Amino acid sequence: MCYFRPEIEALIGYTPGEQPQAGKFIKLNTNESPYPPSPRVTRAIQQAAEAGLMRYPDPMGNAFRRRAAEVLGVEPDWILCGNGSDDILTIVTRSLVGRGQLLRLPYPSYVLYKTLAQIQGAWADEVRFRPDWTLPDTFAAPSSELRLAFLPNPNSPSGTVVSRDAMGELAARLPCPLLVDEAYVDFAPANCLDLVRENDRVLVSRTLSKSYALAGLRFGFLVGQPHVIAKLANVKDSYNCDALAIAGATAAIDDQDWLRENVARINATRVRLSAGLEQLGFSVVPSQANFVWCQHPARTSRELYERLKQNRVLVRYMDYPAWGDGLRISVGTDEQIEACLALLRTMV
Repeated sequence: MCYFRPEIEALIGYTPGEQPQAGKFIKLNTNESPYPPSPRVTRAIQQAAEAGLMRYPDPMGNAFRRRAAEVLGVEPDWILCGNGSDDILTIVTRSLVGRGQLLRLPYPSYVLYKTLAQIQGAWADEVRFRPDWTLPDTFAAPSSELRLAFLPNPNSPSGTVVSRDAMGELAARLPCPLLVDEAYVDFAPANCLDLVRENDRVLVSRTLSKSYALAGLRFGFLVGQPHVIAKLANVKDSYNCDALAIAGATAAIDDQDWLRENVARINATRVRLSAGLEQLGFSVVPSQANFVWCQHPARTSRELYERLKQNRVLVRYMDYPAWGDGLRISVGTDEQIEACLALLRTMV
C-alpha cells in the first residue's frame, strides 16, 4: 500500500552536486567560495555558542534584518530570513501556488524550481531561453492559472543576466508575482532591488552561500514590501534559522569591505578561467556569476567531466533534455583553476 500523495510518488527529487566524503579533490562543481568567510563570522558564531543554546532563536532573525536593512537601503520589515535561499523559494511557492496552478520558470535554469511546483501538485510552465540565453516575450504571457514566476538573475547554468529595465518590463506585464533569484548577483554589476520598491509583485531572494562564503551555514533572505513579507512569515517554519546561523549571517553582511575584496578576486579569476577555456577551443558563455558554462566542439562534455573526475577535479556535468549538455565550472582559486586548465590541455 502506498501512503504518499501521487505528486510525491512521481517526484524525482533535486540532485545536488557531488560532495565527496573522502579523499582530496579540487572541487569546482557547486559554486561554493574557494575562500573562507570574513573572520568576523567565526567570532560571532563562537560568541553565540558561548552565550548558550538552550533557548530558541529569534523567530524572525531581527539582528540580521536590522543590519541587512542598513546595507540594502530598506527597513527591517522588508526582509524575511530563511534557512538558505532554498527555504525562501519553498515558502514563496507554498504561499502562492496551489494544486493544478502554474509556476513559470525559464529553461534551462535552477532545477529545484520545477521540483517545488511538483510538490505542490502544480505545473511547471517552462519557457525556453533563446540560443543566446535571452528570454522570449512569451515569458510574460498571461494565463488564468499562473500564480508565480521565478527568474534567476544571473542564471544558472549560463551566468547570463536579464537587464534591470527588461526585468521591470516583465514584472509589469506578468499577471502574477515575480521572484528574482539573485543568488549570484554580487558577482554582477547590477541588481533589481529598486524594482521591489516600485512594484509589490516583485520579490528578490538572496543567499549568503556564494559571495559571502557561507554555503555550510545555510542562510538566505527575501526582500519584498512589508505587507507581502508579513503574509509570507505566516507560512515559514516557527524557527527556520538557528541562533548560530543568525549570528554568523549578521556578522557576514556587516563586513562589506571583505565582500568587495572577495568578489573582486573571484571575478578576476573568472576572467582568467574564461580566457583559458577559450584558448583551448571551448565555447564559453560570458558569465556574471562565480562559474562559467562551456562546451567543446571536439570532445563531449560527459567525457571531459569523467576524465577530470578520474584526476580528482570535480566540475558539474549538466544535461538538459531538448536543449543539450555542457560543463559548469565554478571559479576556484587561481591555483585550482590553473590545475583544471592544465588537465584539460591534455584532453582536447
